[in-house]
Amino acid sequence: MPKTKYTEIYRDLKNKIETGEYEFQELLPSENQLIQSYDCSRNTLRRAVSSLVTDGYVQTMQGKGVRNIFQPTLQASFTIGGIESFRESALRNHQVPKTEVLCFTEITADKKISNRTGFPVGSELYYLQRLHYLDGKALILNHNYFLKHVARNLTREIAEHSIYEYLEQTLHITIVTSKRIMTVEKMTEIDEKYLELGDYNCLAVVSSQTYNSDGVMFEYTQSRHRPDYFRFQDNATRRMM
Repeated sequence: MPKTKYTEIYRDLKNKIETGEYEFQELLPSENQLIQSYDCSRNTLRRAVSSLVTDGYVQTMQGKGVRNIFQPTLQASFTIGGIESFRESALRNHQVPKTEVLCFTEITADKKISNRTGFPVGSELYYLQRLHYLDGKALILNHNYFLKHVARNLTREIAEHSIYEYLEQTLHITIVTSKRIMTVEKMTEIDEKYLELGDYNCLAVVSSQTYNSDGVMFEYTQSRHRPDYFRFQDNATRRMM
């Protein structure tokens, strides 16, 4: 199944759902109609639809078809069940993203960093602080750690655009899975300095360890969010015992 074809179909269907071409609760065209429209194999189409199911856009119903269950929200929605960059999340929510790199340095993991991130002591890392804006508001502060030998030749300029795009398209790294923990924490001095928190003194914090196709943890990120502006979305399926 060509990845480019599957991605093209997924993005086109998602766009049609988000823009209202397919209305809420409406059935999408039949599988045969979509195969003919996209000139693709059945497996390629089903992979695209499966991703839409995972992302909470559609529901498949045996004998009936695929129903649009997407409803837009007023707040930005960051998907917990999938892996997407800040830029991808912002564009999906039809918002204008901007990233400012506050700190970009190279460090060696000591015991304290190892305990915090999960990288072994002695690991050579890039450490970044990045401030993310949505529609001109500073709303997310990220603390990023990347393995140097995986994210090789990473630069401040790349970090201001999209690190994941660089990893996938330039270094051809396959990003596979991410383990995440969500907490609510009191703001720190650096949070107060850079984020537009208003009357809030706490943040929604997502800590993640991300792995490539070789099973190597190449990234640890702590993402600190203004709590009233974001909704974290997951899509769960009940398993029948």
